[in-house]
Amino acid sequence: MWKYLYFLFFIASFIFSLLLTNLFKKFAQKVGIIDFPSERKIHKTPTPLLGGLGIFFSFFLLITFGIIFVNHGFVPNFVRTYIDGIYSVLPKLLILLLGGILTVIFGIIDDIYQLKPFQKLLLQIITATVVFISGIRITFFIPNIFFSYVITIFWIIFMMNCFNLLDNMDGLSAGVGFITGFILFVFAFEMGQLFIGTILSVFLGSLLGFLIYNFPPAKIFMGECGSSFIGYFLGVVSILLTYYKYEEGQNFLPIFIPLIVFSVPFFDTISVIWIRKKRGYSIFKADKNHLSHRLVNLGMTHKQAVLFIYLLTLATGINALFIKNLNLKGGIGVLLEVIIILIVVGILEFFGRGKNGKVNSFSGFNREEKSI
Repeated sequence: MWKYLYFLFFIASFIFSLLLTNLFKKFAQKVGIIDFPSERKIHKTPTPLLGGLGIFFSFFLLITFGIIFVNHGFVPNFVRTYIDGIYSVLPKLLILLLGGILTVIFGIIDDIYQLKPFQKLLLQIITATVVFISGIRITFFIPNIFFSYVITIFWIIFMMNCFNLLDNMDGLSAGVGFITGFILFVFAFEMGQLFIGTILSVFLGSLLGFLIYNFPPAKIFMGECGSSFIGYFLGVVSILLTYYKYEEGQNFLPIFIPLIVFSVPFFDTISVIWIRKKRGYSIFKADKNHLSHRLVNLGMTHKQAVLFIYLLTLATGINALFIKNLNLKGGIGVLLEVIIILIVVGILEFFGRGKNGKVNSFSGFNREEKSI
């Protein structure tokens, strides 16, 4: 029966997102929160920002309504069996929402005032620290709080910046967020993790409603607040998910599932940092070296590049659904397959640039250059 509840939450958040994104689009146009065309941007007409608020508030409002309904007993009979379990995870849900609020507020500040990289990093550390203090943390079975703090803060911040950097073409960050979020949802569904499955269904509906307006050519952009929230949410949810079953013969490879699911965003971020360092540039310097730009440089249109990255994300990330059922040898094979797929993409890029006579150039056209 719970699967019907997933579907209901998904549809409700999708409708909320459609309405709220359109509302924030009109509001941004009215108050002048607009991204204007320039030489380094591809869009030809002024485009409103604040789409990220449509994503966040559709998620926030539906989760809030859900909490209120549970608190007042307005739930189906089959849900009443799980009331104690719902109350037990409520503190984590509230922390998830609190961190989301901080992420969105800091993102709006960045959208308006164009924060310096270290200012942005400080705000991200504050948000991640709030999550850690609440008890949501990575341990890798190592009982050391300093290690746990460092790896948890790094993971959340890295995820936030990965999806922020992906927001360089219409529909890219939200689309990749939807695909990776859906893979996590399927995993949570198969593992019987009702709490994670429910909030992911709400999140996916919120993203899809926004994508209706953001798929190229975009009618609204999500801004820093939207891309950072996507990365934050997926980062925290990937910590909350349980990957490892304490069963005889269970290997350790399921702990690598998040790395598989998010392999494409990681590939994009790490490759961009490597290119900047190789050329002697600051890793915080905005440029056009992202995977999407490199694909355009090989001859793809912007929409084709976005769809290619969608397909690549699905092709690599879907492997995460199988690794939990494999033995050590099979699991290592899955990890190698993901790595090989990304290596093949890199090889095609390299020879494609050589053929076009642009070995030393990643120049492409994007909606907006992105810096960490």
